[in-house]
Amino acid sequence: MTLLRLACVTLALLLAGAAPACAERLIASVSNHRVTVTPNYSGEELVLFGSVEKDAQTPPTRTAYDLVVTVRGPRADMVTRRKERKFGIWINTDSRQFLKVPGYLALFANRPFDAMANPEVQRRQQLGLTNVLLTQRVGPDYGDVVPNDVFRSAFVRLQSQHGLYREDTSAVTFLTPTLFRTGIPLPAAVPIGTYEIEIKLLADGALITKTETAFEIVKVGFEQFVASSARQNGFVYGLVTTAMALMTGWMASIVFRRD
Repeated sequence: MTLLRLACVTLALLLAGAAPACAERLIASVSNHRVTVTPNYSGEELVLFGSVEKDAQTPPTRTAYDLVVTVRGPRADMVTRRKERKFGIWINTDSRQFLKVPGYLALFANRPFDAMANPEVQRRQQLGLTNVLLTQRVGPDYGDVVPNDVFRSAFVRLQSQHGLYREDTSAVTFLTPTLFRTGIPLPAAVPIGTYEIEIKLLADGALITKTETAFEIVKVGFEQFVASSARQNGFVYGLVTTAMALMTGWMASIVFRRD
């Protein structure tokens, strides 16, 4: 019985050591959990705000925190193509397919990632666009490649030019030592769907805790009606669009007819 009791105590200690208690927790929310896209939508900016809650286990010497906010939009397969000039014309010579990558990706922080943690922690926690995993199809294999890969660099650059990929290490502001806020800019070309927000709290170069929240972007009005009709009643949608095209052509022939 003594050996059994000793084994139980040892197991409990091992479990306690494997899952240390967290001394802080994050509370966060966004200003709008549902963004509606209308025909005249030109972009919007949401506000993420929150706080760091301490408890009795928080070390009294811990007074400064680092915060990283990662926003990921709906995932989809995308292709990056390389063009070369041959015989006086530009043609596609090679391509790389990116699998289930975010259509929108933004990373915001309160200071540069190099000042927060060492390269290994940055890689493991995917801090910065260069460390975010972007799965690619390379021949028969799947996986990410080195950050300076030409196709990966071109893909990130093109997405950044449209405002869909961004990184800002001064976007998070600590209003007090525990209260924070940041803006989430959404361009006009933002994809429709659910957006995941991951907030990571770091201190002394290590991850302390993290939390998640989300919001969605939906179409409303005539655009949503057309999209729903095309998806749910494809045959009827095809007939209606064909009839509209014929009607438009007939009206144009009348208006511009020469007598």
